Amino acid sequence: MKTNLIEIAKQFQLEGNVTEVSALGEGFINDTFIIKTGEGTPNYILQRKNKKIFSPIPAMMENIQKVCLHIKAKVGAAGGDPMREAMTVTPANDGKLYFLDEEDEYWAVCQFIDDTIAYDAAETPELAYAGGKGIGKFQSLVSDLKEPLANILPGFHDIRYRFKQWDEVLAKDPVGRKADVSEEISWIESRREEMLDFWKLVENGTIPTRISHNDTKINNILFDKKGDVLCVIDLDTVLNSTVLNDFGDAMRFYTNTGLEDDTNLDNVSMDIKIFKAFAKGYIEEAKSFLTEKEVEYLAFSAKYITYEQVLRFLMDYIDGDNYYKTKSPDHNLIRTRAQYKLLRSMEEQFDAMNDAVKGYYA
Repeated sequence: MKTNLIEIAKQFQLEGNVTEVSALGEGFINDTFIIKTGEGTPNYILQRKNKKIFSPIPAMMENIQKVCLHIKAKVGAAGGDPMREAMTVTPANDGKLYFLDEEDEYWAVCQFIDDTIAYDAAETPELAYAGGKGIGKFQSLVSDLKEPLANILPGFHDIRYRFKQWDEVLAKDPVGRKADVSEEISWIESRREEMLDFWKLVENGTIPTRISHNDTKINNILFDKKGDVLCVIDLDTVLNSTVLNDFGDAMRFYTNTGLEDDTNLDNVSMDIKIFKAFAKGYIEEAKSFLTEKEVEYLAFSAKYITYEQVLRFLMDYIDGDNYYKTKSPDHNLIRTRAQYKLLRSMEEQFDAMNDAVKGYYA
């Protein structure tokens, strides 16, 4: 990147003087850097936001600010530390929540929270329990935020929208792959009605619309040095939707004993111990605001989100691999089959999943 990162950093209202800007993490969606300002002043996180995925960026930043300010107020009222228990967006010098450079790239800054621990995977029930508490705590803090958020990801987790895309791709069959995946297509079609029936409950308000995070990997939760949940980060995807999406996506990510693109399907299954641990932690934090209908569909949401991912991988394969990055011509098909194996494992253990949820909620 030719951009002068120090000059970009100086466009924001930082405490102290910028001494260094260096890359942080792998940056699958945004390009992320850490700004160092020297002893006695905070460090910061600088990101170039991906305008191809999030649109419009100014509305996304307003969403993030609304959520952060609400959480800060709640944390402060409860006697906590708003600077450590919530993200702090740092405005640009002109007061905007972003800086637009000469190449029409959007940049944003938040304050770095030091002395924290983050994990890349929940490999034990104890970590899964902590992750559940983290997401449940976040949702609880924003459960009374009624101000609507901008929809910067239209159709996200909306299965009716996905089926519209799916039907269009099947009709076109642009690269002639459909005939070779008739069995995989039948996996999708045999569950279409079940998935639409669930989504109707969201559309008609039986399952309420709330604020959801929509990227509930455990590495988006910061813990303090004692191992307690501190705050949830990476709020680019916050939306008005059902909070069941957060629970379901976490279970797709946490419970898989294999890889998302595992070529050995014997490796792939849902770890019921991890499911139970996450559900316990989540419900402990979220039971104060969840409705009975939301609780009823918590376990189902894991199937729903995993099914959606099977559909999206297979759809992209049939469409000629236009959305997901692939490492081989059949990479999306490998992903499809691995995620379907996870879905089948969830279906086989669905009674145990439901029983666990009911037991923790009682």
